[in-house]
Amino acid sequence: MLPQMEMTMRHIFKSFILSAPLVLAAPMLANATGFESTLSAPLTTPVKIDIRLSEDLAYRANHLPKKLSDRGGSSRLGTAFGQNGHYGERDLNRLQERLEKKLTRRLEKKGIVVSDTATTVFRVTIIDAENNRPTFEQLSRETSLSYNNSVGTGGAEFEAEILAVDGSSLGIINYDWFETDIRDSSFGGTWRDANRAIDRFARRVAKEFTTAS
Repeated sequence: MLPQMEMTMRHIFKSFILSAPLVLAAPMLANATGFESTLSAPLTTPVKIDIRLSEDLAYRANHLPKKLSDRGGSSRLGTAFGQNGHYGERDLNRLQERLEKKLTRRLEKKGIVVSDTATTVFRVTIIDAENNRPTFEQLSRETSLSYNNSVGTGGAEFEAEILAVDGSSLGIINYDWFETDIRDSSFGGTWRDANRAIDRFARRVAKEFTTAS
């Protein structure tokens, strides 16, 4: 499935669930997922983790997406949850914190030293993130939303680069995972699927850092 088509289908699922019974929300489809890496050798040096938000995602903390094509077709006009915006800075900061903690834990389990003073930097950008239930900011802006009844599919996309002390690139890693079955997304908290994407990404990175060839 093409990336733009995947995004459109996810928006349809989220907008549909805002106005329909949960059990009838969406058909079963395969999870949208992908992993790519150009790392050519295992990482043997200590690494510093640097987590960032993409310019677009940072903007969406307090706005709707700039591109109309990135907004869901919510049947409730102006619904930030259905249109993937107004997440609130607090929620996005928590995603960054979770990503850093998960990466640190997974890398250290593989014997890779994580240190703020390391000269090798693992820079990770959260390109996109979609929530399953309205965030605190979205609920405070729109009384029509319900934390219990407003549900949609979610997930996240990451782009990462390993940088040597001289700034040269040692490799690039891209990963994305988005749930497409609303029956799975209906269980859990606000960022259930995005958190699952974070966990899976951290596991794949740790494996790649120790087995790349």
